[in-house]
Amino acid sequence: MRPGKAGRGLTMIKACLNGGRAPGDHPALPLTPLELAEAAREAREAGAAAVHMHPRDEAGRESLSADHIGAAVRAVRMACPGLPVGVSTGLWMTGGDVDARREAVLGWAALPARDRPDFASVNLSEPGFPDLWHHLRRLGVDVEAGVWSVGDAEALAATGLECVRILVEIIGGAADTAVSRAHAVLGRLDELAVPGPRLLHGEEGPAWILLEEAGHLGLATRIGLEDVLHSPEGDPVAGNADLVRLALARRV
Repeated sequence: MRPGKAGRGLTMIKACLNGGRAPGDHPALPLTPLELAEAAREAREAGAAAVHMHPRDEAGRESLSADHIGAAVRAVRMACPGLPVGVSTGLWMTGGDVDARREAVLGWAALPARDRPDFASVNLSEPGFPDLWHHLRRLGVDVEAGVWSVGDAEALAATGLECVRILVEIIGGAADTAVSRAHAVLGRLDELAVPGPRLLHGEEGPAWILLEEAGHLGLATRIGLEDVLHSPEGDPVAGNADLVRLALARRV
């Protein structure tokens, strides 16, 4: 068994409901807590095993404030009892301000445990990730490590931090190199014996290519309006649940 192989074989599909998409990017893009809850319910019925979302403020902007995180998580939990729910901690949400992000996340301590997410993604390419990681764990929130490159894989190994899941995220670049770039990252994680289940996904052009590759490798993956707005054939999709159904059909 290759190092890190124990995490493989987990064929979970997580629905990424909205990401940083702007209002109007898709007719079914969920932004409000009630919209996120309905999208999560539909995605779960379509076969998603977890959801990932970017809660918004009243103007539709991505937010890490306790008020917006708590409202979105609460709505999803009410609509989908037992469904694991996660959020992003992308540094862009605080304009690149590490201190503002830390203070926003520390504010989650004021939320009842039931209104905190089950997990949060932390990008290894962003400054301040080790401290953020520890703050999340003290809040009872599991960490998904966002690994975008071989360098990120090496940074994760150097920390010795453990996570609930490693997100191998192939962001940008040409679609025809996406698989080779994914294998470079996965291979480096294995070489360094980094523990934790792997989830492989891409965005836009490589999204469907990498979803199929995840299936070939027996890895978890994700799909949703955050990552792609069209079917593998390039047709428009109705929403997140439609994408989940298409994804499951391609992984049989």
